[in-house]
Amino acid sequence: MGAEEFLPEQMSLESLREAAEGCRGCDLWENATQTVFGDGARKATMMLVGEQPGDREDVEGKPFVGPAGRILDEGLEAAGIARSGVYVTNAVKHFRWVRRGKRRLHEKPNSQQIRACKPWLDAEIQAMRPRLLVLMGATAAQSVLGPTFRVTQHRGKQLATPYGVPAVATVHPSSILRAPDNAAREEAMKAFIADLRSAQRALSEGR
Repeated sequence: MGAEEFLPEQMSLESLREAAEGCRGCDLWENATQTVFGDGARKATMMLVGEQPGDREDVEGKPFVGPAGRILDEGLEAAGIARSGVYVTNAVKHFRWVRRGKRRLHEKPNSQQIRACKPWLDAEIQAMRPRLLVLMGATAAQSVLGPTFRVTQHRGKQLATPYGVPAVATVHPSSILRAPDNAAREEAMKAFIADLRSAQRALSEGR
C-alpha cells in the first residue's frame, strides 16, 4: 500500500494538502493526531525537507514548530535565510512515536513507511517547483537520493536529484539537540550553519 491512491487529480499545493488529510497509505495515521503537510512561502525557491513531524508538530499541524524547529530557525537566521521565504516539509507526513510514561517519543519511520509516503513528497516538489532542495537528515536524503546515500560523506555539497532540481544535504536539526555537551552542540551548530550557507550560495549562483 502507499499514498498513490490518495493523490488528488488536481496537483496544486492546496489540493495536495487537503487530500493528504485523508491519507491511509501506511499505518502511521492510526496513532497520529493529524497529517502534517508542508508549510511556507508558496513561491519559495528553497524547499527544506526533514524526516517526520515531532510531538509539537503533530499537535499543531505544522512542520518544524517544536525544539528542532527552533534550531532550524536559529540556523536559517545565522545563514541569512528568512524562514518566511522558504518552504518546509517532511519526507513522512505522520508522527511515528512510542509512549514512555506520559511522553510520546520520536521513533524513526521504517523504509516501508518512507516509501509509502514518497508520492506526497514527489507531488509537493512538482507543485512547488523549487530551485533547490535542502535535505535534512538521513531519512530525507535517502528518500530523495537512494538508500545508500550518506549525509556525512556529502554534506554541504551541491548534488543532482531525480527531480532535475539540485540538492544540498545536511544533518537534521534534532541531531544538534542530541549532542553530548555544549562544546559538541556548538560545533554541530556551526557545521549546520555552514551547510545552510552553502545552500544559499548554490541558490544565488544558480540564478
